[in-house]
Amino acid sequence: MSEPTAVVGPERARPDAPAPPTRAPRRRRVPLGTRLRRDWQLLAMVAPGFGILLVFSYLPIAGNVIAFQDYNPYLGDNPWQAFTHSNWIGFGQFQLLFDDPAFWDAFRNTLAITAFQLVFFFPLPIVLAVMLHNLLSSRLRGLVQTVVYLPHFFSWVLVVTFFVAMLGGAGLLAQTMRDAGMQPWNVMTDPDTFIVLVTAEAVWKDVGWGTIVFLAALSAIDQNLYEAAAADGAGRWRRLWHITLPGLRPVIVLLLILRLGDALSVGFEQFLLQRDAVGRQAAEVLDTFVYHFSIATGNYGYGAAAGLFKAVVGLVLILAANRVAHLLGERGIYSRS
Repeated sequence: MSEPTAVVGPERARPDAPAPPTRAPRRRRVPLGTRLRRDWQLLAMVAPGFGILLVFSYLPIAGNVIAFQDYNPYLGDNPWQAFTHSNWIGFGQFQLLFDDPAFWDAFRNTLAITAFQLVFFFPLPIVLAVMLHNLLSSRLRGLVQTVVYLPHFFSWVLVVTFFVAMLGGAGLLAQTMRDAGMQPWNVMTDPDTFIVLVTAEAVWKDVGWGTIVFLAALSAIDQNLYEAAAADGAGRWRRLWHITLPGLRPVIVLLLILRLGDALSVGFEQFLLQRDAVGRQAAEVLDTFVYHFSIATGNYGYGAAAGLFKAVVGLVLILAANRVAHLLGERGIYSRS
């Protein structure tokens, strides 16, 4: 018969027993007044930017209410009286919008241009950033960056004028074809190639500017990884595939999500300037549709309905893309954790 084991003091835990979970100490919440007095310099610095964002981005959201009205800006002596005296028609503007063939033409053109530019424009800043990052001469890198950044600061009027001088009916290309005895080709008035034309204009104007974020991401990659991979015999393409692209992946995913959220906004000035040259069927996008069928005609409720539809679709796209990014293990634009 075994003797009873005497227990003196608290029972000791077995060595293989899991440690009890420890709870992180709760941080003491700093009062709002203390935080305001402590960070007033930072708050004063961001106040102008916050004011601009509030006035030009958030307050106009309230104007979407006229999408549910037969809004008439001439009712009353001020905008508030015009709003209160306009009749509520519910989803009547949306019904008219969805029954309008011109709206669906603009919608299809916008989606087609967005998809085309995602394939043929979005990857180009990444490629250019990798090429610039691999240049050994810092002086040559700075010169190339200056040259490719410069067109971003040109207005769309100047960009379109430049392309007309190069590709228009009296431009350099047409004149060269005439001198060679060939029939000149006016690219600027051809609706079949308009999607390629506007993408080429966007590439020439903004591809250099788009490399800034990717160059910053490349500079954050640890150079020791490249040296270790080279010492192990990895070539240039292997280092690109296993080090450079994984380092750029979070930035690529973030910018792709933001681009999808802005999928229905492909531009306004660029298409407005060239709409008459190629025709409405090829060049009408949602932004120019709102201008021609709402602002130019005074039917503001109709345009507000189109704008609200565009905003809702953009919100759905950005939430869906962010969800897919979480499923792929990326952080996306926000995370609950």
